[in-house]
Amino acid sequence: MTRTRFTASILALLLVGLAFVPRAAIAGPAASADDTARFLAGMMPSTGSPLATYTNDAFWKQHARNFDESWDVLEKRQLAKVRSLVAKNFSNPQHVLFYIFSGPDFLYADAFFPSADTYIMAGLEPPGQLPDLGKLSRPELAGALRELRSSLNSVLSYSFFRTKSMRVELNEGRITGTLPILMVFLARSGKTIYDVSLFDLQNDGSIHPVEDKIANPTAKGVKIIFSDDVGKKRTLYYFSTDVSEGGVQNSGFLKFCGKLGNGDSFVKSASYLMHSDKFSTIREFLLTHSVSLLQDDSGIPIRFFAKGWQLHPFGRYVGPIPLFAAQSQQTLYRVFGKGRATPIDFGIGYRWKPMESNLLLAVKDETAMAFEPAKWPESEPASKPQREARAEKNDGKREPRVHHKRKQRTVSNPISKMFPYLP
Repeated sequence: MTRTRFTASILALLLVGLAFVPRAAIAGPAASADDTARFLAGMMPSTGSPLATYTNDAFWKQHARNFDESWDVLEKRQLAKVRSLVAKNFSNPQHVLFYIFSGPDFLYADAFFPSADTYIMAGLEPPGQLPDLGKLSRPELAGALRELRSSLNSVLSYSFFRTKSMRVELNEGRITGTLPILMVFLARSGKTIYDVSLFDLQNDGSIHPVEDKIANPTAKGVKIIFSDDVGKKRTLYYFSTDVSEGGVQNSGFLKFCGKLGNGDSFVKSASYLMHSDKFSTIREFLLTHSVSLLQDDSGIPIRFFAKGWQLHPFGRYVGPIPLFAAQSQQTLYRVFGKGRATPIDFGIGYRWKPMESNLLLAVKDETAMAFEPAKWPESEPASKPQREARAEKNDGKREPRVHHKRKQRTVSNPISKMFPYLP
């Protein structure tokens, strides 16, 4: 065989081989972080993006339609109502937000605290990697988008992630970690992403690019620089770290947070972990470094706000869901008693139905006197799980429903300082 014929044969074989290589596998440069976020969120990437070609495929068009429909419902049912509540009732926002036990839930961090410059988020789930979607074949990409939608189902429907299922989904899918979800929420919240960088944490509270390969990192995380629609650059830090007593004291996480000074704090769907002394250090950090703290009842127990805080209850307290029935707080029935709480028309936390959800805004005020809730009338009757438990204890005889007469509040009532917005 001549050299010319041999060369021609090799070229022919290469061309045949390339014909069977998926188009995505021979894609050019990786897409930008912002274009990747928009594509994952079912939003058009920039015109020149290497991902733009896939937006003509049926699988991406269906993905975009599904997300558009989900976000339209979410906006009307939840987010618009959250923003309205914030605009009417929240004042003096801080530059820093501490959202511990957050997982990748930037969606509600942004809805409740849209003015923060720096977001500190933390969970046990790993950050993963910035996905290079161009390395996936079209069938793989279609499957990855289906997995992404599945991992978001609970937070879009109920306002919180199911922790156990999320850990499986974020570790076993084609797109792994919390980073892709954070990027989706940023894109759908109207943000532009400028930079995404992975880092390692040292026990002195310093963070280092993963490329530095520091010895013995205590935690991993991701830093995202983004802007809102007015172009103001802001920063999101997500830490994959253990904030229990066994992990937080030596990780350097609180040293990093402490350098940022005081800020606002947000706790939602936190499994009542800070009801236990196994999480006393992170609980004390939030109480010390919070100018205001917004939480549902799964956060810090109400007894820690007995003095030095103004309390602003929203919604209705009906007790925990059965899984956490042991964490019921009788004091909250009085704090959320009739006439004391501002109604809310959306669901949040484990009690995600609108008429069963509660939020407590605690604003630090050193002049606020101690309250004595045991002396207040219990305006709300015991919850159904409590009545059933008592009935079982009393040989199955259900206790009668008690109707309490509302006690007339006077100027000397101690709650007038705790609830300064009431007449």
